[in-house]
Amino acid sequence: MKKLVKVTNVNGEGLSSLMGEIVTFFCLNYIYTGKLAGVNVDSVKLEDASIVYETGSFTEAQWKDAQKLPEPVYIMRAAIESFMILKR
Repeated sequence: MKKLVKVTNVNGEGLSSLMGEIVTFFCLNYIYTGKLAGVNVDSVKLEDASIVYETGSFTEAQWKDAQKLPEPVYIMRAAIESFMILKR
């Protein structure tokens, strides 16, 4: 059964509102975290980024295994499942 849902755009929310923040992206295969430096229709750009291979407990202050990436990383928006600011 189809359910009608009304989508409302709210100013000040979404990816663009997080520019300059340390954002964590849960993607199809990996978790990326870093400073959100760019957003466009197809991708987002993270500077000072890391790829997280093992999270450990989400209540811990640090990732169990996060590897710094040598350059900024671009993530395809189609691969993003969710994103948030995690206090780590």
